[in-house]
Amino acid sequence: MKLLKSRKALSTVVTTLIILVVAVLLATVVTYYAINMTSTRVQEENLRITKAHIWTNSTVAQAAFVIVNIGGRDTLIGKIQVRGQDIPWGTSVHYNRTSTAPTSDLTYIKPPFASPFRDATADLSLKSGECLVIYIENPGTISVQDIGTTCSITVFTASAQYKVEVNVGSAS
Repeated sequence: MKLLKSRKALSTVVTTLIILVVAVLLATVVTYYAINMTSTRVQEENLRITKAHIWTNSTVAQAAFVIVNIGGRDTLIGKIQVRGQDIPWGTSVHYNRTSTAPTSDLTYIKPPFASPFRDATADLSLKSGECLVIYIENPGTISVQDIGTTCSITVFTASAQYKVEVNVGSAS
């Protein structure tokens, strides 16, 4: 009888240990799955605006900047504003798509734009790791009186807006 009781006691301990190990393993698998799902789905959009300039003279104004997608997912540029005013797609926005950002600074380009530039007629897609060089003809209400003042360039995507402040310079 004693032997029978001790076996029941041992089987209770073993059963409890088995249930505990299974519970810990299940919790580990669920945690791993949750972390895996979160990390793969939360690839963030991250754009960097560099080499931004705005130039003007008595006849023309021009803005230029480089956008690099350093985030983990592709994005769509839906709108660009200069000094808070929307820039319409069409003949005023010109872009060049590259795989690497230019190493030299951007300079004023006398219109018409060279063949590497295309007219942006609709929202611009930007793959992860790609770069866009953008030039805008006659952005907003920039005039000669604005030389030396600070103006903003804002790029809008579906989930964020990216803003940079630049001093208006003289176009030569």
